[in-house]
Amino acid sequence: MSVGSIVLVLLVLAVIGYFLGRGRSLSAAKRDHVKLHSLPGYYGQTVALFVAVPAFLLLIVWLFIQPVLIESRVNEMLPDSVIPEGGARSLVMADVRQIAGGLDAVLNRTGLTEEALDDGRLDVSNVRARLAEVGVALGSDVPTEVYEAAKTYRRSADTGDLLMAIAVIGTALGLGVWALMRISPKMRARNVSENFVLALLIGSSTIAILTTAGIVASLVFETVNFFKMYPASEFFFSTVWNPQFRGGSELGIWPLLWGTLYISLVALLVAVPIGLMIAIYLADYASQSLRSLAKPAIEILAGIPTIVYGLFALITVGPFLRDWIAQPLGLGNSSSSVLTAGLVMGVMIIPFVSSLSDDIINAVPQAMRDGSYAMGATQSETIKRVILPAALPGIVGAILLAASRAIGETMIVVLGAGAAARLDLNPFEAMTTVTVKIVSQLTGDTEFASPETLVAFALGLTLFVITLGLNVLALYVVRRYREQYE
Repeated sequence: MSVGSIVLVLLVLAVIGYFLGRGRSLSAAKRDHVKLHSLPGYYGQTVALFVAVPAFLLLIVWLFIQPVLIESRVNEMLPDSVIPEGGARSLVMADVRQIAGGLDAVLNRTGLTEEALDDGRLDVSNVRARLAEVGVALGSDVPTEVYEAAKTYRRSADTGDLLMAIAVIGTALGLGVWALMRISPKMRARNVSENFVLALLIGSSTIAILTTAGIVASLVFETVNFFKMYPASEFFFSTVWNPQFRGGSELGIWPLLWGTLYISLVALLVAVPIGLMIAIYLADYASQSLRSLAKPAIEILAGIPTIVYGLFALITVGPFLRDWIAQPLGLGNSSSSVLTAGLVMGVMIIPFVSSLSDDIINAVPQAMRDGSYAMGATQSETIKRVILPAALPGIVGAILLAASRAIGETMIVVLGAGAAARLDLNPFEAMTTVTVKIVSQLTGDTEFASPETLVAFALGLTLFVITLGLNVLALYVVRRYREQYE
C-alpha cells in the first residue's frame, strides 16, 4: 500500500471516528438523562484526533527510519569488488535503488510474477535490456552482486511498506476504539480536543526552528569535512577560483563574494529608491482608483519567473549596454556584465520594497499626520520628518528582504552576468556569484567526497553567516534609531 493510500485511509477513519464519537456522546447523554460536559462536536473531534494524529506521527517516523535500515542492510551485501576504481560505494547504492525501482515496472510491463526473480526468467543476463525497455538506463553491465542486492532492496522495501501499513492503520483503529470506549457525558472532551490543538500549534511553530537548525547542522557538518581536505586559510584568503575535479584546485571565495555583493549592490541601488518613491506616492499622493490599479500592476513584477528576467537581460539589456555604453567608452565587449544582471535584478525586487513599504507607511497612525499638519508642516515635510522615521523599522525590513532576494538569485546572474569568477571594479565585465557556483559545483553525477563538491557547503555556510550578520546589524541600527525617535 502506498503512502498516499495510507493517508487517505487515515483521513476516512478520522471522519468515521468523528461521527461515531459525536453519536456515542449524544446517545450516552440521552440514555443517562444527563447533560454533556462539552458540545457533541468535541467528542467527535477527540476520537478523530486519537485516530489520526498518533498514526500520522508513526507514519512519518517510519518513513524516515525504514530507508536507513534497508540501505544499511543492503550495503553490507555489496563486496568491495563491485566498487569501481576511484568510485564511491554510494554510487553503486544509487544503481541498486534504480534497479530495484525498475524491477516493479518490468514485472508490470511483462506480466511476470515475483517468482520470475528467482527461477531465472529475469536474471542478471537479461535485466539490463528489460530495464531499458521501461526507461531505466544503466551505464554498464550489472554485476550479479548488484542485481542480488537490488532484489533484496526491493523485497525489503515491499515488506517494510506492508508492515508500515499494518502498523499505522492498526494504531489508528486501536486508539480510535479506545477513545470511543472512553466517551461518557462527564468526559471533558473540550479540554482533550483543545490540548491536542495546542500541541499541534506548538509543534507547527517549532518546524521553522527545527528546519533552520537542520539546515545549519548539515552545512556545518559538510563544511568541516571540506576543511579537512582543503586548507581554510586558502579558502578564505585566496583570490583565485579555479576548481579542477582531477586535482590542483584553487578554491578562493573572494571572487565569488565580490561578485555577489557587487551585483546585489547594483540591484539595491535600482530597487530601493524607486521602490520607496513608489510606496510614498501610492500611500500619500495617489488617488484610491489609481492605487487600486497601480499596486497590483507593480506586484506582477514579483510573479514573473526569474528565467524570463534572465532571458530579458541576455537578449535586450545586455546588448543595449554593450552597444551603446560599454563599447563606445572602451569599457568592455561582453553583453554579460554586473550592470546587466544588477539592473534586471533591481527591477525584479522593486515590488519587495514598494509593496512592503507601502503597507508600513499606511500603518502609521493618522493622528501623527494630523498633528504634523496642525503644527504647520507641509505634506512633504510630514512625510520626511514624521512618516518615514515612524515607518523606518518596516522599511529596513523590506530592504533586507529585497537584499536577501538579490543575494540568493541565480538564473538572472547565469544569463545576465556570466560565470567568470574575478575581482574587478568595471561594472561592464562579466562576473558570477556564490549561488551560481554552488549550483555548478553540484551539477552532474558527483559524489560528496571531494573538495570540489564539498566546497558548495562551505560557500553556503559563508553566505548564511554574512546574511545573518547583515540582519543583526540592521536590527541594531533600527533599535538605536527607534530609541532616538521615541
